[in-house]
Amino acid sequence: MKFLTIIPARYASSRFPGKPLALIGQKPMIQLVYEQVKKETDEVYVATDDERIFDAVESFGGNVVMTSSDHQSGTERCFEAYFAIGKDADVVINVQGDEPFVQPEQIALIKNCFSDPITDIATLVKPFSEKDSFESLSSPNTPKVVINKRMEAIYFSRSLIPYLRGVDRMKWLQKGLFYKHIGMYAYKVDVLEQITRLEPTPLELSESLEQLRWIENGFRIKVGITHTETIGIDTPEDLERAKKFLSLHNK
Repeated sequence: MKFLTIIPARYASSRFPGKPLALIGQKPMIQLVYEQVKKETDEVYVATDDERIFDAVESFGGNVVMTSSDHQSGTERCFEAYFAIGKDADVVINVQGDEPFVQPEQIALIKNCFSDPITDIATLVKPFSEKDSFESLSSPNTPKVVINKRMEAIYFSRSLIPYLRGVDRMKWLQKGLFYKHIGMYAYKVDVLEQITRLEPTPLELSESLEQLRWIENGFRIKVGITHTETIGIDTPEDLERAKKFLSLHNK
């Protein structure tokens, strides 16, 4: 199969404006994401709506395409970018522009989900461990996922799922298996076109999770399990954590 990776990156983040250009180890974040993805896929493009990001990507020699500022999600931006790029592909991989520590093996893992011919969409999850705190497990900023025996997502929620009846909550991490969603997606091209035309659905609007729209409309979301931690950067505080992570990793 032919894979095309697109990194959607917008400037006007409500919690951290301009974060794709924030420096981590003397490089803008978007460059770190690009370089990590490039280790696993040859065809990589940044899709942005801002000339500052466009210029930054061109300055480090990356591929970049300008897209509309009206998109409500990275999925919509990927769809526009796919046609603007004009490259033939079977699957589009969407790696968020605020994941500077995405690993090549995670890209390979999401690719492998399409070895199952019935896969429409793929994503990744990471098991919580007993070392994680209950606070991190229950945080609404960390969507949880339940999966079936075919390794397909049944549901995504900001609530803590599944519920362990009759077990003290402080022991849930010891007694249960919980999966954290890693916000990377891949879509067959025809499926990408279909899902961008769907109207918002009740579950999506309730949880503010776009992937629920796809499940409500019957699309299969194949799940790959990674054990590698990533650091998504949503706030300036996250950026400081990322800098500390990088300094420790490079020692």
